[in-house]
Amino acid sequence: MPPVMLASLKGMRLFRLFEIGLLTTAICLSIQAQTAPAQNAPVKDEAKGLPPRTTPAEYQAQGKAGTVTIAAEFKGHSIPTMQGNTLTTEDFVVVEVGFFGPSDARLKLAADDFSLRINGKKSPLPSQPYGLVLSSVKDPEWEPPASSNSKSKTSVGGSGKEPGDNSPPAPVKVPIEVQRAMAKNVQKAVLPEGDRALPQAGLIFFQYRGKEKGINSIELIYAGPAGKATLNLQP
Repeated sequence: MPPVMLASLKGMRLFRLFEIGLLTTAICLSIQAQTAPAQNAPVKDEAKGLPPRTTPAEYQAQGKAGTVTIAAEFKGHSIPTMQGNTLTTEDFVVVEVGFFGPSDARLKLAADDFSLRINGKKSPLPSQPYGLVLSSVKDPEWEPPASSNSKSKTSVGGSGKEPGDNSPPAPVKVPIEVQRAMAKNVQKAVLPEGDRALPQAGLIFFQYRGKEKGINSIELIYAGPAGKATLNLQP
């Protein structure tokens, strides 16, 4: 084989080996990126739940599941928080639930153990993770900064638009720090899960966009490690 062709073949082989090396390195880096935990990923606070009330009788309804007493209260579209303020959600309804048992009693808690039957529907609503609720949470007490309303104070009719402008007003964007604060407050009020010493209490959520005034009957259904129970709640 002529020397020129031999050198050309060697060059092609070296280039091919270089390509394979680059591809292997890229694959390894990709795998590491997928399997290694992100160093900058936010650490989630554990749900602490709401303080249990003194006795189950302080809730709207009570039911027995084995040796455990389950108490609950329907909150509608309102979300009570540890800070004492109340948030709202139009897409979900909320139930505050408490678990009480004998001294030193423990129980494995899970929101998935609950379902909610509204107005006698054949299929009850399954509970939903609180993470799905966050995008619809609002704080009725929050108001946009005065600067965003400055035009409305000087415009005709207080709409912030020029006369004859029929376009809808621009949506008010809630600052990210306000959104984070609301999310944290919701998370802290969620029913704690896992093996827990009783009493425990917290919130569980069910997707329901209907108006509260259209609710005539509510049944909270529990089927979990403690047994089974059905509580008739008040709309």
